[in-house]
Amino acid sequence: MIIIISVVATSLAAVVAANFSTPEKRVERKIEHRYSIADAQFQREMSVLLGPSIVQGNTVVALQNGVEIFPAMLAAVHGARHTITFETYIYWSGEIGEKFSQALSERARAGVSVHVTIDWVGSMKMDSQLLESMEQAGVQLHRYRPLHWYNMGAMNNRTHRKLLIIDGTVGFTGGVGIADQWQGKGNDPEHWRDSHFRIEGPVVSQFQSAFNDNWIKQTGDILNGDRYFPSIPAHGAMAAQLFIASPAGGSESMALMYLMAIAAADHSIDLAASYFVPDQLALDALLAARKRGVRIRILLPGEHIDSDVVRLRSRALWGDLLRAGVEIHEYVPTMMHTKMLVIDQLLVSVGSTNFDERSFRLNDEASLNIYDAAFARDMTEVFERDLRDARPYTYEMWVDRPLTERLGEWITRPIASQL
Repeated sequence: MIIIISVVATSLAAVVAANFSTPEKRVERKIEHRYSIADAQFQREMSVLLGPSIVQGNTVVALQNGVEIFPAMLAAVHGARHTITFETYIYWSGEIGEKFSQALSERARAGVSVHVTIDWVGSMKMDSQLLESMEQAGVQLHRYRPLHWYNMGAMNNRTHRKLLIIDGTVGFTGGVGIADQWQGKGNDPEHWRDSHFRIEGPVVSQFQSAFNDNWIKQTGDILNGDRYFPSIPAHGAMAAQLFIASPAGGSESMALMYLMAIAAADHSIDLAASYFVPDQLALDALLAARKRGVRIRILLPGEHIDSDVVRLRSRALWGDLLRAGVEIHEYVPTMMHTKMLVIDQLLVSVGSTNFDERSFRLNDEASLNIYDAAFARDMTEVFERDLRDARPYTYEMWVDRPLTERLGEWITRPIASQL
């Protein structure tokens, strides 16, 4: 009996360790400021060092809050003629979940090839009837990493990507999940503030490749041919690339992309982050940028946040940043779920990635980099409009925070890499 208990305990410990582990090889040293965002060397290294090529000829349209986002996504789904590929983390029952289910089902019945990947954990609030109705309509649907004995060691590794691709030519990404809390204008506590982006141009092929990444893991099938990867002519003047990261391969590329971008900043870093729990290397990168005179503004959720644990752990890390002159603002009206990085008003990075170790090293993520000064200026204006609805948080406020908060920060420290 003792031997059996010992074996079971050892097995459970191994499963827990596997779920809490990060990749064996990690970036360990600060990246030096060797060039600027505007320098051709920066784009060259972002293409060849990290993998996804920067491609020209794209158009990116920013959509703000559910009132703009969901109609655009649903219109694209309804207009699909050949293929729909859709991957998301949160898909819950409710009004918007029903609308997407009906739209995807209608297209499948019309003969469109519809492929859907929904994270198993992120869809736990989804009525099984919604799933069944889509499958009965012909939607090829898979829930990513459901609980099984053979994948217990990867239960902590979820797909957090938000990707929608229509006919291989139109793509969407950003922070929005399929749930009613994202509906509306994002100006009250029941409706979250978020951004999503509609993309046309050659970079959409990278979106399709990103969807294939997890589709192959689940099914062993590859979606190829001109219905999925058509020849896409230039559709604008923006340069862009889509990064993906996964613990199964390339997980460090997302962290490295952020570190390289911050290290290249000359003038300004504007970061909107719904979950901000950086590791020491990311903190050091921000502090080094501030030391060379870069203005850094960070917009974070305020009291309206869906994870008090994240809020506690995040605030524990603000002291050195505030003392160095980093400007931190807390969004007041509702949960701020936007994920956006704007550097030197030249580079914009958007997508599903949060500024934390979970996104950098545990989740499957996707982030779109856009290299376009006009678009970066527009996103800076969006960022500054949000700042008007935020409260500045000062170093004095951080020093005077209550003892109960400090205790919570200390308690959450061991699980920082999991938040």
